Amino acid sequence: MATQVRHPIWLPAVPPAGARTFASLYGLESFARASIASVIPIQAYEILKSEQGVSILYTVVALLGLSATLFMPMLIARFSRRWVYTAGVALLAFGSVLFLTGTLTGQLLGMLSRVMGASALGITLNLYIMDHIKKTEFMRSESLRMAWSMLGWTAGPTLGILLYTHFGIIAPHAAVIAFCSVLLALFWYYRLGDNKLIRPGKTRPANPLANIGRFVAQPRLRLAWLIAFGRSCFWTTFFVYSPILMVVTGQGALAGGLLVSAGNALLFTAVFWGRAGKRFGARNIMSLAFFAMTGTLFAAGLCGERFPLVAGFFLLCCACFAIALDALGSTAFMRAVRSYERPQMSAVYRTYLDFSELLPPLAYSIVLAFFGLGGVFVSLGVFAAICGFLTWRYLPKSM
Repeated sequence: MATQVRHPIWLPAVPPAGARTFASLYGLESFARASIASVIPIQAYEILKSEQGVSILYTVVALLGLSATLFMPMLIARFSRRWVYTAGVALLAFGSVLFLTGTLTGQLLGMLSRVMGASALGITLNLYIMDHIKKTEFMRSESLRMAWSMLGWTAGPTLGILLYTHFGIIAPHAAVIAFCSVLLALFWYYRLGDNKLIRPGKTRPANPLANIGRFVAQPRLRLAWLIAFGRSCFWTTFFVYSPILMVVTGQGALAGGLLVSAGNALLFTAVFWGRAGKRFGARNIMSLAFFAMTGTLFAAGLCGERFPLVAGFFLLCCACFAIALDALGSTAFMRAVRSYERPQMSAVYRTYLDFSELLPPLAYSIVLAFFGLGGVFVSLGVFAAICGFLTWRYLPKSM
């Protein structure tokens, strides 16, 4: 009718998605996850009163969370990735609510909720990045994303410990919920669209087991997974066993939080590692990083509980080289994966994080039955050497 008027809906202009878009999202996500990164293992240790018990708890959580990662493509196909991303943020916040119970059951479910939330965020964000960032710009984009996350992973662990020690269990988890709220608002402000290849209801998602077989059949994807798994094993060890090392040697929980924060403060070097990768080749830099990690982990292991502060220094040196793998490692996957397989292969690739939270604690629970905490770092150093050799031997020189 002539009297009916369609009034324009005012929407703020949003710049096209680029490297800074994803860096800002990842930066806020880092705050949401890092604020209790040092609190969780200490909280678990206070409940279980055993380093070995903490290792077993992390193993159980990783094992339960693995299935969620493998079924993520089916959820994305059914609900679209924007809703899966939203659910991931909600799970991070809900995990903090569960931690407030102060019970073993709440600890287990809270850790599981965080694993599932991180899985949803990691897979969907990688899909968005591969849609909007050119392959030639992956190194720059990833190094920028790591650098922007520096503030969250630097200030977050110490902030969480300070809130925990001065104001009790509620304060750090309330901070997580606040960061999640801001992250969700920013994500919806960017209004990122879904890829046409994975619109819900158009095609039937592939069986997760079939996706694994397809992934394993591609050598470059296998190597990309190993590189990511190797560096993630370090971060899992660093976040869990560095605070425990400080607590059991009498340095205090705050010392553990400061150590983790100091390691994450080195994330600003990601930009320089990205430039080094472009100049000298990603293969050379990643191989160097793995071998340097081996040496520093051996040194930290030899110091162990006798010289915890010296061991902490060598762990910081190791973190610097692990950041090189953070800045460059994902490019091996992003350049190798076929565009029409991105959702399925991204889910399988993302299992590196689940396995890095599953296998190391399982192995360490055996190591700790015979050796002290130093044995944890030495065993990880051996694995880093294996990863370094395979990277140097099989990663294409053109990387």
